[in-house]
Amino acid sequence: MSSVRPWRDIERRQSRQIMVGNVPVGGDAPITVQTMTNTPTEDVGATIDQIRRCEDAGADIIRVSCPTEESTANFDRITRAASVPIVADIHFHYKRALEAADKGAACLRINPGNIGSSERVAEVVRAAKANGCAIRIGVNAGSLEKDLLEKYGEPCPEALIESALDHIKLLQDHDFHEYKVAVKASDVFLAVAAYHGLAEAVDCPLHLGITEAGGLVGGTVKSALGIGSLLWAGIGDTIRVSLSAEPEQEVKVGYEILKSLGLRTRGVRVVSCPSCSRQGFDVIRTVEALEKRLEHIKTPMSLSVLGCVVNGPGEARETDIGLTGGGSGKHMVYLSGVKDHHIESEDMLDHIVKLVEEKAALIEAGDAIAFDPHAKEAAE
Repeated sequence: MSSVRPWRDIERRQSRQIMVGNVPVGGDAPITVQTMTNTPTEDVGATIDQIRRCEDAGADIIRVSCPTEESTANFDRITRAASVPIVADIHFHYKRALEAADKGAACLRINPGNIGSSERVAEVVRAAKANGCAIRIGVNAGSLEKDLLEKYGEPCPEALIESALDHIKLLQDHDFHEYKVAVKASDVFLAVAAYHGLAEAVDCPLHLGITEAGGLVGGTVKSALGIGSLLWAGIGDTIRVSLSAEPEQEVKVGYEILKSLGLRTRGVRVVSCPSCSRQGFDVIRTVEALEKRLEHIKTPMSLSVLGCVVNGPGEARETDIGLTGGGSGKHMVYLSGVKDHHIESEDMLDHIVKLVEEKAALIEAGDAIAFDPHAKEAAE
């Protein structure tokens, strides 16, 4: 059956599915959003508190670094406290992987080539199998093997892909197949090209990311370009937006990327104008306030906030709740795309929050559905 709007369709790459704890990754599973804690893992209380905040923001999977023996000593307290799967980030010492696997890690992030001998890789695989752990192979342009740098002269797509394939073989040689792979780079062009090449070479799930992307604004733009273009091409099964910002921000940006492409919906999707002198109210401050006050809403729904009647009515007709600026401090409220009533400026924020909360509660109770202006057309 052909799509009503084929220009919006994304055909996902077919990958096999693995389980990260109780979360499926790959296949037809929803694309998951990950982040990573930045507290000292040895500080169990601080790490758990940060995990809680990331869970509230919507993280599906959370990674925790395990660089020292002290970091894994109480790792089971962290995995037990978390309500989402925890990935143990291991770089060099294979014993940290063994300890984390025994203490509840759902996945081990390793470079098998960094672990050491084949015997040590075999030990990690045995621990992963015994504990039901998946493994993420993490290739990074900033830490490519010396022989590949000598062979290719610099980090390039071919070098990242070869590194990934070499690491995959190490796991396959030990009959381990519950793995996903990342080939990250801070250079958007390099990362995207590497992922495209790897996607053609393997059938495993791919973990997307533009590493060391930068701060909140710059890193968001780079990640949206890199991760977004790959997802648009159907490549990618789980994503981590790497920002020099709090982990909760990574989760929020990740969801915004997925929401923009129609791949995941969570919380309120806000459509708003950049504002101009025609605005009937302060759009920028209103949107800032609404986004903050509606962070607790997890139900997928839409809200349009437009400052005037030029584009306002058209956008409001596309959303669950719409607000269009008018004159003399009176603004039009749309419900499910239809003009419904006016609201005064001083009551506007509380009123819109109340409407969103009420609609979300109805949706969650099964007494309403999120508004889709094209549902009738699609059915026809």
